[in-house]
Amino acid sequence: MNTELETNSTQLPVRGSRSGIGTDPDTGGQQVRTGKAGKPKQVRTYVLLVLVWSLLVGGGIYGAKLYSDQLQQQLKADIAAQTELQLAAIQEDYQKQITELRASIQDDMKQLQSKIDSVNELLAFTKDSASSKTDNSNQLYTQLAEVTKKLEELKKQLDALQ
Repeated sequence: MNTELETNSTQLPVRGSRSGIGTDPDTGGQQVRTGKAGKPKQVRTYVLLVLVWSLLVGGGIYGAKLYSDQLQQQLKADIAAQTELQLAAIQEDYQKQITELRASIQDDMKQLQSKIDSVNELLAFTKDSASSKTDNSNQLYTQLAEVTKKLEELKKQLDALQ
C-alpha cells in the first residue's frame, strides 16, 4: 500500500549521485532522475549555439572579403577603360593639332616663297635699272636675307613636326 508519503518519496531525487540518475531506497531500487541530468544538455546547446554563431560570423566575413575583392577588380577594370578612352581622345586631339599646324606652316611657306619671288624680281629690275642706286639694292638684299632666314626657320619647324 502506498500512502501519500510514499508516493511523494518516489518522485524525490537522490542527492549525491553524479550520473544524474540515482536509486531511491524507499521506492524499492527504482531509478530516479536528478536535477543534474539537464546540465549537459544545456552545455551542449550553448556550445552548439556558439559554433553556429561562429560559423555565421566567419561566413559573413568571408562573404564580405569576396565581395570587396570582386568590387576592387570591377573598379580596376572601369578605371582602365576610362583611362584608355581618355588617352585615345588626347591622342586624337594631338594628331588634329599637328595636322592643323602642318597646314598652317605650309601656307606660311607658300606666302614667304611668293614674297621671295617678288623681291627677287624687284632685285633683278633694280639691278638692271641703275647702278647708282646701290642703297636701294642694299635694302632689298637685306630684306631678302631676312625673308630667307624666316623661310629656313619654317622649314626646320616643319621637319621637326614630321
